[in-house]
Amino acid sequence: MKNIMTFTFALLLSAGLQAQNTNVTDVTKKTVTTTKDSDGTKQVVKEQNIKAKQNIELENPDSKALNKDMKTSPVEMVSTTTVTNPDGTTRTVSTDRSSAYQFDGKNYMLSLDPSGYIVTDVDNAQIGLLRATTSNSYIFRGKNSISVGYFDVDGNLVLDTYDDTSDKVTTRTFVRMQR
Repeated sequence: MKNIMTFTFALLLSAGLQAQNTNVTDVTKKTVTTTKDSDGTKQVVKEQNIKAKQNIELENPDSKALNKDMKTSPVEMVSTTTVTNPDGTTRTVSTDRSSAYQFDGKNYMLSLDPSGYIVTDVDNAQIGLLRATTSNSYIFRGKNSISVGYFDVDGNLVLDTYDDTSDKVTTRTFVRMQR
């Protein structure tokens, strides 16, 4: 019995002495959007989880010095956004593109909705819907047109629209506004 207690104590002591070799920061931001319309009140819950992980590395790990300097190492950022719709369904968005955009001197807002994104103007009037495809692009359905869109490296929304009468493709770039 004495050997079992000694073994258990040694096991617990060794588990507590393990060195931490990573810095991890985990932040969760929860946003609840409530809308009222003729059907009643609806809530959309958006939960964004940002996790930063950095390995701890020493400048000179083989030195005999007691206090050693840390070497800067890259930080791995992982961000996931979970949206809970009013009907209780949940979807995960890898990159949330919700932001303010500007095109032709007018401001627009891109915000998450149950199936993708909704595009509104400054008066909160719906301009169109943006739906993701499997090829990392989007289909934009406006009042008078259907376009194919994508986000460029700067985060701008680029829409390509085919005009049947002129047999040409026009490109519109909605520039993402800085916060």
